[in-house]
Amino acid sequence: MKQEQLILKERPNGLPDDNTFQYKEVDTPEPGQDEILVKTLYLSVDPYMRGRMSDAPSYSAPFEVGKPLNGSTVSQVIRSNSDKFSEGDLVTAMLDFQEYNVAKASDVRKVQTNGLKPSNALSVLGMPALTAYFGMMHIGEPKKDETVVVSGAAGAVGQVAGQLAKSAGARVVGIVGSEKKAKYITETLGYDAAVEYKKGNVSDQLKETCPDGIDVYYENVGGEISEAVWPLLNVFARIPVCGAISSYNLKEGEKDIGLRIQPFLINARAKMQGLLVGDFADSFDEAYDALEKGVANGELKFEETIYDGFHKTPDAFLGLFSGENIGKQIVKVAEEE
Repeated sequence: MKQEQLILKERPNGLPDDNTFQYKEVDTPEPGQDEILVKTLYLSVDPYMRGRMSDAPSYSAPFEVGKPLNGSTVSQVIRSNSDKFSEGDLVTAMLDFQEYNVAKASDVRKVQTNGLKPSNALSVLGMPALTAYFGMMHIGEPKKDETVVVSGAAGAVGQVAGQLAKSAGARVVGIVGSEKKAKYITETLGYDAAVEYKKGNVSDQLKETCPDGIDVYYENVGGEISEAVWPLLNVFARIPVCGAISSYNLKEGEKDIGLRIQPFLINARAKMQGLLVGDFADSFDEAYDALEKGVANGELKFEETIYDGFHKTPDAFLGLFSGENIGKQIVKVAEEE
């Protein structure tokens, strides 16, 4: 049986374009012992994937030119050679971006939808939500009446991070790129205020919305947005660093030159810590319990932007950098059988 896969055609210099991606027809493999054949239903596109398109040293191995991209997926078991899974089971795993995959039974996790859509395993119950949980609750540690600022507040991670801070009793301000997103985070998610960076003068907007300074800054963006935050850090502020999307598509030789943060970290005695969700693997059950409870009782709101069709994957990925999406960016590849 033939199938399509999405490969990295060439490494991009700056923002990826049509020359970056290519669809290729390949044979569908057969599962061996303790393996399963799965059909891809949904796949996740995430900003960190841009780093893997480069061959620069990083925490995650780069994609290989001529080989398929890979990332978080939700799939359905078509054939099972494992007593842990049956045909029809839904599973989530890091797999190649292709219509079918063979996976070791030990490398996938069964998805319990409990009335939710399967795609939710990539959003509010997936890696972005886990990242939000550990960054906010383990590093940010928001306290009652503190001021928390979240950049990229309407994105997959930001939408959850802000709500977690609200549940801890903090006052939460979100930085977004449009009036639509500002309404979403304040009216739907319960953020106390929104800063729209495209209106200009982010510094003045932050001073107005954070008159008592900033105790926790959940960093998703970097660049000029963060430059406006540093002078407002309170003593013993905490800064979980999830990403810096503003610098992901710099061309070769371009520098992301910004305000030096060191003096502000020293003056505020702030804690700034990068995070990878895998570092918290021993606490995944804690996070899943908290997130599932929030979804079940209706306290945790979320949005997904779903592109329909495997060939929409490049569009969905590029949409991450144009600010089009609200919530988690997902591609629907196929229907359940």
